[in-house]
Amino acid sequence: MNDPALTASSNRRIRQNNEVAALRALHQFGRLTRAELARKLRLNRSSSGHIIASLTADGLVREAIEDLPEQARYARAGRPGIMLELVPDAIFFLGVEIGVEHISTVEIDLGTNIVSTNVEPFDGPSINVEAAVDRAVRLALQSIPLSKLERCEGVGVSTPAQMDKNGFVHFAPLLGWRNVHLAKLVRDALPIRVPVLAENDANAFAIGATYGRSEVHSGVTLFLVMESGVGGGIIVDSSLFRGANGLAGEIGHLIISDAPGPRRNLEQLIGLENIMADYRKTSALSDPTFGNFLSDVQNRLPSAVSTAEDWARALAIGLVQTCRIIDADKIVLGGSVAALYPLMAARVAAHIHAIQESSFPFASITMNDEGTVGSAFGAACMLHQRYLSLQSQRFADGAAELEGAEEDED
Repeated sequence: MNDPALTASSNRRIRQNNEVAALRALHQFGRLTRAELARKLRLNRSSSGHIIASLTADGLVREAIEDLPEQARYARAGRPGIMLELVPDAIFFLGVEIGVEHISTVEIDLGTNIVSTNVEPFDGPSINVEAAVDRAVRLALQSIPLSKLERCEGVGVSTPAQMDKNGFVHFAPLLGWRNVHLAKLVRDALPIRVPVLAENDANAFAIGATYGRSEVHSGVTLFLVMESGVGGGIIVDSSLFRGANGLAGEIGHLIISDAPGPRRNLEQLIGLENIMADYRKTSALSDPTFGNFLSDVQNRLPSAVSTAEDWARALAIGLVQTCRIIDADKIVLGGSVAALYPLMAARVAAHIHAIQESSFPFASITMNDEGTVGSAFGAACMLHQRYLSLQSQRFADGAAELEGAEEDED
């Protein structure tokens, strides 16, 4: 005899699966008719209607009048089409990047639209992890009214560190952190009780750059974040490849053996610190900035161009060596230092051509669209992705189940 409790539990899980699938479809494809959504869910109209009714009652989905071009309005007779769409401001997610020289925060809505961003300078190595977390949380919450906080469904945090999938930082060399549970520290610093996830900044950058696209992100893409440090993330067919210890893509530690002078790794050659150290030696300014450096490169000042040329050559060597291993078909550059690439793209290409084996195809190189919030945006997307899954807080039966979910994150 069937156990009624098991049957009820099974039916509940099927309904939850269908609700998640509906939210994902509306997020990925945007507005859909009821018939289109039913086809994507592979359900009949009646079953799909129950799912839509539940999501509408929860305030996550609504009906909208189809927007048609003027010609189509005249061509179509009858009532305008009723479309289903997500309610963007129903809930929101926060993303935080604790960098070496800045803290960035971003708020995204249910549609993963960026609602607001904040960036402020930050001297990471001079501040302990607890103070850094407190400052990051304050920045993330400063523009959010208290009345809105109850709609927050999670906070993601990213930082340049070696960490496991549960948000435990083994080592953050540029910040001086060792053996700290970053996700737990952020959770404890928040005035609200929500899920918190932490990730390496380059991995978060890669997630944000590929998450929720209507087209399938096929192939192998290397995402490179260039700030004071240099980190990499690898996406294979829309999924993050973390490696055995979460360190896949960390090409900043590649040794560039034929670089002049003492043996150095790629991070030491193309990171912001090296660029500015070289630039300060020749700049006439008392306190030159990276912006000054970019301006001098653009104006073809010989000393600045020489530094940029060394950067272009080291970047080319690092990319060629990496792509020989992972066979990437696309490279996406992000971080503040990536602003140098458009000025030196031709030189990077020339160096790649000079050292690349002719039988090896090479990846295309593009720039990240999200600018300085790339890593913070990806951190927020991790919580959005969690919400659009069976791990969602929506499916938790009270505080005990939520606590168990948080313990799983730990």
